[in-house]
Amino acid sequence: MTYAKKRYLTYLMITVLTLGLPFITINGNHILLLSFDKFEFHFFGVSYNMNELFIMPFLLMILFIGIFAMTAMFGRVWCGWACPQTIFRVIYRDLIESFVFGLRRIKNKQKDIDYNKNINKIKKYFALSLWGILSLIISVNFMLYFVPPEDFFTYILKPKEHVFMIMFVISTAVFLIYDIVFMKEHFCTYVCPYSRIQSALYDDDTKQVIYNTNRGGEIYKKGEKTIFDIKQFSANEECTTCEACVKICPTHIDIRKGLQVECINCLECSDACSTVMGKLGKKSLIYWGSTNSVLKDRVSKIFSRRNSFYIIALFICVFFTTYYVNEKEPFLVNINRTTNLYKVDDNGDVLNNYVLTIQNEMKAKHTYELEILNKEFYLKRFTSLQLEPQKRGRTVLIIGTKQKNPPSKLEVKFFAKEDKTLVVKKELVFLHPN
Repeated sequence: MTYAKKRYLTYLMITVLTLGLPFITINGNHILLLSFDKFEFHFFGVSYNMNELFIMPFLLMILFIGIFAMTAMFGRVWCGWACPQTIFRVIYRDLIESFVFGLRRIKNKQKDIDYNKNINKIKKYFALSLWGILSLIISVNFMLYFVPPEDFFTYILKPKEHVFMIMFVISTAVFLIYDIVFMKEHFCTYVCPYSRIQSALYDDDTKQVIYNTNRGGEIYKKGEKTIFDIKQFSANEECTTCEACVKICPTHIDIRKGLQVECINCLECSDACSTVMGKLGKKSLIYWGSTNSVLKDRVSKIFSRRNSFYIIALFICVFFTTYYVNEKEPFLVNINRTTNLYKVDDNGDVLNNYVLTIQNEMKAKHTYELEILNKEFYLKRFTSLQLEPQKRGRTVLIIGTKQKNPPSKLEVKFFAKEDKTLVVKKELVFLHPN
């Protein structure tokens, strides 16, 4: 199977996953959702309130460290195999323009479309219209990661009440039209910062798209071509200068020149070279491999010292993410002191006042009670809170003690009356004259 077919299959799986993910729920929670409307973050079926976003830093670290590690080991596989920009360009250029309307040849991405023909202009307008519809669908799908489908399709029926959401969807669609149709691959070269930092992450063990000069011969020396189009074959110079690898390159580069920031690791040049060299009974001159394995005939070290540090850092981030995910509380409890630090009543008891806030994170209605776990203290005032799902309640909490010199800390257990397994324990500071 060619690299192109493998990429198209990968694109299809990513597209299906991206379109379907917002509609998948586990116990009523989404797989991935960042709701600014309800101030919630859903991650693999677990719902977090905005006050519980302690896992977000670790998720971001996993994302960025993962990208750096992937680039250091396997080159720009993200750009060529998973980046939305590349996938959208393939859909528009290869599927819509080339396959559906026949405006360009798939094997020659360097040649511009001839708009002197009226039929090409008409086809172009149809291609733009089709991509405009797809851009709107993509924009809506992107919004579903911030506004869940069950809310989005309700909000869309009341456009006057949700102008910002509708304008965001339209603006995103307009940007996609401009980016994919007019900016094209220039976005990868001049706008995306990833192309600028990828060279700093490469070393001789990094897998990348490499033209094998040992077999094909030196085409460029000091940035200038050293041979003409007509070339004599020799034992160690197999390149036929057919330029098939150049014509098919979507970013308009010649891979035989070496590593360039425009290269996105799509490996279309390798497929093109395989077709030509295959007719001669030879393998492609363009490899996906490291400098050591292709040019220096050495064994590449995937687990080099640098890459090992990346992997260790990733494991640390995954560990903390897993730990904090398991630390999620079934309901949120927030206890704040009042301005009155403590009070001594007529019986000589010391009293501390607190403002208690409980938020029900469960999908069912619950009544919340509390129990003081320290025998030195007693509950002076507390009102049970009966809360609907995702609702918050507030009450006054007064704790007292008869001891003259009580402990300075106490532990309180909060629980749901309907389900005693839903428990949250909090440690409070108790102030007294001594």
